[in-house]
Amino acid sequence: MPQPKPDLHAILDLDRTVHEPARLAILTVLSAAESVEFLFLQRVTGLSKGNLSSHTQKLEAAGYLETLKAFKGRIPATSFRITEDGRAALQTYHRQLRALLPKEGKP
Repeated sequence: MPQPKPDLHAILDLDRTVHEPARLAILTVLSAAESVEFLFLQRVTGLSKGNLSSHTQKLEAAGYLETLKAFKGRIPATSFRITEDGRAALQTYHRQLRALLPKEGKP
């Protein structure tokens, strides 16, 4: 029996803000922690400072993350945390991708 084809139009419904690989990586890291420092996020994603800054600004503009500014002693430190909207967008994105995959046990 042939496998039903996924609704390819559903791909067009994916949130492009989340779908971009660097932003998906950022949100995935943030979803596993209360907050994450800029340098740690740069190290785990492998993004340059400029790229990381650009992507976090886009995620913040979308309401998906919050930027936290603080000082460690006299040194400024930037951290990020995922917002509830960001967590919901990431969960929706995962759900949409799973819907596009073939069902288990079927070729």
